[in-house]
Amino acid sequence: MKLTDIRDNEGATKSRIRVGRGIGSGKGKTGGRGVKGQKARAGVAVKGFEGGQMPLYRRLPKRGFHNLFSKDLNEVNLGRIQQAVEAGKLDAKGAVTVEALVAAGVITRQAKDGVKILGVGELKAKLAFEVAGASKSAVEAIEKAGGTVKILAAAASQA
Repeated sequence: MKLTDIRDNEGATKSRIRVGRGIGSGKGKTGGRGVKGQKARAGVAVKGFEGGQMPLYRRLPKRGFHNLFSKDLNEVNLGRIQQAVEAGKLDAKGAVTVEALVAAGVITRQAKDGVKILGVGELKAKLAFEVAGASKSAVEAIEKAGGTVKILAAAASQA
């Protein structure tokens, strides 16, 4: 076997159609686009246009709404915070704030409106939280462990 004998399997590749190369090619003149008009031109995409009939996307009713007052929060479970404390990434003596959680790698991005603590998992460390919100079960678990929860005023006034 020589290097010149190496080929793809039969039918593995398909050569592209060269349009607009004379009438003998079968794809000459209009290049397979039909005859004249808007769609025969380059760079035209008339998606959703139904020849003047009211398009489907306008015939169907609107559904749902976007809440202007919704808050963009990061949710963090107590179990995840306990893992960070055990790994030595989160200081148990300092206050647990958004900045502390980002520095510890518990949350990857800082949400606009802060962090909400959720009660999934077990918390053993005594921690002082300064966050935008916390669920009832999370507050109970934190206080049971001897910690405190301070809900920040900026987030509470928006609620």
